[in-house]
Amino acid sequence: MSDQNNADKLKTTVADRISGAVWGQFIGDAFCLGSHWIYDFAELEQRFPGGPRGFEKPEVGHYHAGKEPGDLTHYGDGALLLLRSLHDRSGFDAADFGSRFVSLIESPGYSGYRDHAAKDTLANYRAFRMSHPDQAYSYQDGADDDQPASITRLAPLVARYFTDPDLEGIVERATKVCQNNERAIAYNLTHAMILQKLFNGFTLDDAVGSTAAYATRLGSEGIELDGRIAEAITDRHLPVREVTLKFGQSCPLASSFPGALQCALRYSDDFGEALRATAAVGGDNAARAAMIGAWLGASLGIQALPPRWRETLTAREEIDKGVDWLLRTIQP
Repeated sequence: MSDQNNADKLKTTVADRISGAVWGQFIGDAFCLGSHWIYDFAELEQRFPGGPRGFEKPEVGHYHAGKEPGDLTHYGDGALLLLRSLHDRSGFDAADFGSRFVSLIESPGYSGYRDHAAKDTLANYRAFRMSHPDQAYSYQDGADDDQPASITRLAPLVARYFTDPDLEGIVERATKVCQNNERAIAYNLTHAMILQKLFNGFTLDDAVGSTAAYATRLGSEGIELDGRIAEAITDRHLPVREVTLKFGQSCPLASSFPGALQCALRYSDDFGEALRATAAVGGDNAARAAMIGAWLGASLGIQALPPRWRETLTAREEIDKGVDWLLRTIQP
């Protein structure tokens, strides 16, 4: 890191890092709206000559068709719902967030994509209601799913609780609302620990390096994750396309998390280039970009995010309101 970057890092406040992480998560998601889940490079080049530039309108027949530039993918819809629940309840409430999520997914008016985590979570909820109509539901029986449904929404939750001794327990409960899966829990906890260290002023290199050992405490999934982190660090100077293809373009966290991490490390000083690089590889680029956006936003601070990208977001007013509330929670 250059002397100027070191100086900039020292000037970055906790408020800057929290703002950067939350806005970065949402920007990363919306950036890839139109190019999401396109795996074929010929198709990507045909639709986006020279690579996606961000915030493209999905074409007819696309997974997110009907949405407009600046809208969020289904990942971002869930993230906005969590931010809304946190704000309205002054913290995390599994029953409040879970009931909002179920209501959204089963609503005929919801036009977003329903992934496996959403559909199976709803199925589990309905099965419980059928057999226990008068009992309270825990909202801890989410889908057995190891994809990025929950990891792409955690930035505001971690910002709210990064100094709380029960951060791990809160992240686990938040994950189980939609993903009762050991791999998802391990990856989400590790993601949260990286963000926690970034909020506390660690560099991205130090945050990632010191979190790798943490992952090994999380059972066989954590040992797998420790290996993925080591590969991402080793490959940090290689082209993003090459490394993402090695890990896999697809959704499962064993592919998407290390692919995102390598890209963030490769472009640790350039938020925009990191998003463009991961978008250009296609596949589940929206999930990778949401993770990258959260990490680099927390590392570099809100100053590193192009203001016009924040203004592009359809939900900018609600995100701004949520970030303002989060910042008030950290005031002494």
